[in-house]
Amino acid sequence: MKRLIAASLLLACSLTTVGAQETQGDYVFTPVKELKITSVKNQNRTGTCWCFSTLGFLESELLRMGKGEYDLSEMYIVNHSYKDKADKYVRLHGKLNFAQGGSFYDVLYAWKNYGVVPEEVMTGLQYGEDMHAHSEMEQVATAYLSTLIKNPNGKLSTAWKKGFDGIIDAYLGELPETFTYKGKDYTPMSFAKELGLNPDDYVSLTSYTHHPFYTTFPIEVEDNWRWSDSYNLPIDELMQVFDNAINTGYTIAWGSDVSEKGFTRNGIAVVPDIESMERSGSDQDHWLGLSKKEKDEEIKKMLNKPCKELDITQDMRQIAYDNYQTTDDHGMQIYGIAKDQNGKKFYMVKNSWGTDNNYKGVWYASEAFVKYKTMNIIVHKDAIPNAIKAKLGIK
Repeated sequence: MKRLIAASLLLACSLTTVGAQETQGDYVFTPVKELKITSVKNQNRTGTCWCFSTLGFLESELLRMGKGEYDLSEMYIVNHSYKDKADKYVRLHGKLNFAQGGSFYDVLYAWKNYGVVPEEVMTGLQYGEDMHAHSEMEQVATAYLSTLIKNPNGKLSTAWKKGFDGIIDAYLGELPETFTYKGKDYTPMSFAKELGLNPDDYVSLTSYTHHPFYTTFPIEVEDNWRWSDSYNLPIDELMQVFDNAINTGYTIAWGSDVSEKGFTRNGIAVVPDIESMERSGSDQDHWLGLSKKEKDEEIKKMLNKPCKELDITQDMRQIAYDNYQTTDDHGMQIYGIAKDQNGKKFYMVKNSWGTDNNYKGVWYASEAFVKYKTMNIIVHKDAIPNAIKAKLGIK
């Protein structure tokens, strides 16, 4: 799953809301509505965006609920998820995607069934690294499971789960049964209970035509290994949920494709109308005469300033999904709405790639990009407009 904001971002990421303009290159962004978030984290060399984004989203929920600021442990959730995934992988004789990816639901499931712990209790850095790097762990764990499903003994031994748990624990640390936090003793479940957040209050929404609208279905992507369901909405109604959520104080866990040229590493996500250069206009002859490399350079320049974007339709979304042009790349958190100097709407996005970009770890995603490349979102059910909730049968 994939990656957007402001000169005042250092304050924004320290739990404040800011109204200052942000200028980078030829863009000038002005926040319209900005909600509180916790600090930008760095998933580094791991495929755990699903966990960083969802916990960031839930940390903002705790702020919204008046519970205070928390930094929760991603690797506690990742540890549990690897072990659950291994069990399912073996039960399905290896016919399941076993990799670093996951879904927003994995965090909600773990919170409900295993609880949660603060970051200081379980950092997950048990293997001589200062920052997360999971390739070795993943490959060792995959090799172990690959041997198991060959069934060399004719039946599975009673030791395999203990052996697998040992691999994950060696890298991420053993799961704590009890811990002390701010002078009080907890179990992971009692800590989650004290935080007072109900995982059942959160729902996944999507928008595709290969299933009926206003029904639920498990999105057919490899990392949805728990086969969790999403409610299916027409895209215009899904966009209503985005705006209603932000404007009523709820942030959004956002799953998106970020493989597009329009998703830059500098903190911008747009859907430039590149094809228009080839169709008409005074620059058509110039454009058609360029090499691929020269065209790529022209597109880069185009993305550095406000540009004409495609008009996104439901059919465009579906074609891109069906043809693997929209893929389940990255999970992030949307926490605000801004406008550029031309009045165009952008969504403010907290990423988990550290702070080394133009906006210190935040991206600005245009409305067109969000409309086109959203795979699914998680929101509190009360963030959904009442008319849409009624159509979905959500109480």
